[in-house]
Amino acid sequence: MDDGTELSLTIAQIVQRLKGSHLHSQIERQAKECLHQPEIKLESLKEDVRSFLKTSGWERKLQNAVYRELHVQLPPSHPAAPPEHLKEPLAYMRKAQASWEKRVLKSLNSMSTELEVPLARMRPAAEQRELASKWNEMGTDEPDLSRFRPVYAPKDFLEVLISLRNPNHDRSEDISARSHWGLIQVPLNVRDIPQLRQAYSELSLTTGQLGIDDHAHIHPDLFENDYVQIGKKVLEEQDSAAAQQYSRQGCPTGLRADLWALILNCTNQPQDVMHYEQLMAGVIQHDLLVDNLIYKDVKLTASNDDYYFVFEDFLYQVLLCFSRDTAVLDHFKYNSATPPKSYIQGKTGDEESAVVYPPNGVILFHGFSMYVAPLCFLYNEPSKLYSVFREMYIRYFFRLHAISSSPSGIVSLCLQFERLLQTHLPQLFYHLRQIGAQPPQSIGET
Repeated sequence: MDDGTELSLTIAQIVQRLKGSHLHSQIERQAKECLHQPEIKLESLKEDVRSFLKTSGWERKLQNAVYRELHVQLPPSHPAAPPEHLKEPLAYMRKAQASWEKRVLKSLNSMSTELEVPLARMRPAAEQRELASKWNEMGTDEPDLSRFRPVYAPKDFLEVLISLRNPNHDRSEDISARSHWGLIQVPLNVRDIPQLRQAYSELSLTTGQLGIDDHAHIHPDLFENDYVQIGKKVLEEQDSAAAQQYSRQGCPTGLRADLWALILNCTNQPQDVMHYEQLMAGVIQHDLLVDNLIYKDVKLTASNDDYYFVFEDFLYQVLLCFSRDTAVLDHFKYNSATPPKSYIQGKTGDEESAVVYPPNGVILFHGFSMYVAPLCFLYNEPSKLYSVFREMYIRYFFRLHAISSSPSGIVSLCLQFERLLQTHLPQLFYHLRQIGAQPPQSIGET
């Protein structure tokens, strides 16, 4: 495709997605209401309405929504490309991901059968009232979780990544034996140091960085004060793209929560709060088997951590709501993974009776709650914390536990780490390998 066709396809996709959004209906309503204002003239109607939307801030909100869509949607591809190629172009990656999904789902179903615990059930009225009354202090509840085990741990997933091979790749063509040193044995293109320097030019030694150039030996007026003032102006403008560019040189601690929310376009509007409350009502009404996995994971990780144990209640609230959020399913359009399905009791194999389980399509693993934990330092309002976490998950976090060839995926990140260490610190790499502590394993364990 030429650049013009690609741009046209991108615009069409974004317009189509935004047409069904709450923002579209809000802008449409504002445009209709402004027609009654005296400054709107019939002879210049189009220009006057645009001017009104711009001065009233709606144009900026639309820009931020478009910027967000550019980050989450699939890049334009050839119209004849099969749907599975859009999610993941490499067949052996798709096959490995499908095999991994079957293994995880089998583990979950086996747990349900062995423990005689249904995947989902309606809570009795008394249990609903009890859960609603202690929603903000769930950490005080100590259910018996001894029978439940994590469906899988990061170590299990790493073993799958280590076993990945491209059946069409002739390893005899490798230039040197050095290519076989690492654990990741798939031929993906990753950046070298010059390419990384170009991509992350703001990290250059010649560019100011918050946290480095505001040390005591440098007068704060030379960098920090000016940088913080610029950050405040960025927040005043409410421009997502400007906020992301600004943050490449560091986020001032006092502005970080607002800057991250702006970058992610998480506004915490009344409809967002209402959505969170609806999810909360769903948690209170229905008990899912995965709820026990959430409790278990928080107890094994954050509850035992000196930094995060104080956020135990927040973690339960966010993760329980997250498991019920069907809006998360949208990210499977550009994720190499497929949401797991279960069958209504007694109808196994009947595709018409298949339902996504859990409702958000994400089966938690050991350590999943640590995706949320650091965000608890920034947001003390559950609905805002939830919105930011969900957006970070569907943009970034999902790539850390899905098998794909994406440059942002876990396979490429592991390979990138190995290549850099092997190239620039070969003695350390070889030493770790000799003592049986392969670099990716060492990082995972720490």
